[in-house]
Amino acid sequence: MFSRLKQGFRCLFLKFNKNQELEVKSILSLDEFKIFNKMNDYDKLHSFLIYKCVMKNKVLKNDRLYLKLALLHDSGKGNVTFFRRVKKVLIGDEKLEKHPQNAFEKLKKIDIELAKLCRDHHKKDVESKMKLFQDIDDE
Repeated sequence: MFSRLKQGFRCLFLKFNKNQELEVKSILSLDEFKIFNKMNDYDKLHSFLIYKCVMKNKVLKNDRLYLKLALLHDSGKGNVTFFRRVKKVLIGDEKLEKHPQNAFEKLKKIDIELAKLCRDHHKKDVESKMKLFQDIDDE
């Protein structure tokens, strides 16, 4: 419950900024950054905060693919309103539930391994690194 309140606060009041953008550009390729840059401000900020947590994880911090995953895992959401996010939490939302596959489609021609990680970031039966990532994303 607390994590959902925190997400709502971020969505309404916090914004992604230019200093954070410079750090993102240092991790992503130009084509990957173009995808990141099309995300809405909330998803950019959320992804950047996940990236910062991945950077603190002993196992994931040295895996560039997981750093990129942190930044692009929600790139398939599109332009989603606050109210649609609330709907997803309360009763579900088909469009939002397809975001992992949408991210895969956007990334598959750029980096197939990254695309697969994005596609699988909500799956249950995953390897240990992905489980660590999911635990970070779920906080």
